[in-house]
Order: sequence, then C-alpha cells, then structure tokens
Amino acid sequence: MQKKSVVNEAEQIQLAMQMIELGARLQLLESQTTLSRERLIKLYKEMKGVSPPKGMLPFSTDWFLTWQPNIHSSIFYNIYRFMVEYAGVDGIQAIIKAYTLYMQQVQNPDPAQQDEPVLSLTRAWTLVRFIESKMLTTKVCHCCGGQYIVNSYDLNQNYVCNLCHVPSRAGKTKKAKELSYKLVSMTA
Repeated sequence: MQKKSVVNEAEQIQLAMQMIELGARLQLLESQTTLSRERLIKLYKEMKGVSPPKGMLPFSTDWFLTWQPNIHSSIFYNIYRFMVEYAGVDGIQAIIKAYTLYMQQVQNPDPAQQDEPVLSLTRAWTLVRFIESKMLTTKVCHCCGGQYIVNSYDLNQNYVCNLCHVPSRAGKTKKAKELSYKLVSMTA
C-alpha cells in the first residue's frame, strides 16, 4: 500500500483549484487530478458556491470547425503549441497557462461588458486531445499564413481561413442584432 503524501495532495488540490477558477468541468478535474470525485465536488461547491454542472463533455470535432469557435480554438492552440515547444511546459500545466494567456487576449477590458468566452477550458482540453488523437490538425491559411484548426480527413489544399473568407452569416447572432438595435436607438 502506498503512503499518502500531504505535499502531493496539496499540489493536487492547488491544481484542481486553478482549473475550477478557469471554469473546468468535473470530468476534466477527475481526469487530471488524483482527488476523489467527492473531494472535487466539495472543493467545487466551496469555491463556486454551487454544484458542478452536469452533462456530457463535448465529443464532436464539428464545434471546432465552425467560424467563430475555429478562430478562438486556433488562437488557443497556437499559444498552447508555443508553450510546449518553447516554454518547456507540457500536459495540463501547458493547457492552463495557454488558456490563461488566451483569456487575456480575448476578454473585453471593460468588466461591465465581459461575456462568457467562446472557448471554455474544458473545450480547450478536448481540442488538445482531438489533435493528439489526429482527429483534428492545423493548416496554414493560403492568404494570411496563420495556422488554423482543420479536420484531419478533409481536403485542405489551398486552405483559406474564416478570417480571410468570412462566412456570409458571420456576426448575425441575436446578440449582435440587439447591440446594433441599441446603437441605432441611441443615435436616433
């Protein structure tokens, strides 16, 4: 029987706290720490004041290929790849550090206008797993030279990203419509 290490347990709790703070789901916490499910639930409730959300983790690569999630996923993955290749960080620590940098880049500096990020920590972790399992990969955009997430099994000859070739329905969300309505009513 192995001895329990207080230091190891403290490190696991610290890791779980970092991930909870960044919005990790319970399944992610369970897979990346050695803490029991009961301890993780208790820790989650203590930090967030509510029970962890229930439900399945994302399991399809399709979400990462739609226009806005693709851009955000690509930003995150390029930061993650830099962390692994040049900063000497790997595993969950690389994901946490890359996600923290991603959040710094995409968050609105005005606290009153901060929305939920397009890419959650759980989806970022899932993205890395999909790329490691070769379900997704990156491809260089023929126009701008940026690296973007693509399906490994699609034909990606002369690939053009979603920023260089914006889809016709891009930005036509209910939220964008409400914002434009507010701006028009303010100027009238």
